[in-house]
Amino acid sequence: MADHSPYQQKIIKRYYNNFSSLQVQRLSELVTEIYLAEGKKCDRLWKQVGESLTKLEFPATRVEHLLLKRDPSLLAGVLKELENKT
Repeated sequence: MADHSPYQQKIIKRYYNNFSSLQVQRLSELVTEIYLAEGKKCDRLWKQVGESLTKLEFPATRVEHLLLKRDPSLLAGVLKELENKT
């Protein structure tokens, strides 16, 4: 694996320092997309929601409940909760 330049190292470090805020931003985009999506696209978006929440170390039982209900308003509530944490 090639070594990274100091500039690249700073970029990588900033990415991981801001990882949680980036994931919350992605979730907010997914909420909007889910409200507008139908069919298979909606299924794919909900899968992405589950992956994002797992990366944020959200409790697995709540993620499972959210994915079973598939209610965008519940997801919006979770998003507000996560924004308050960051």
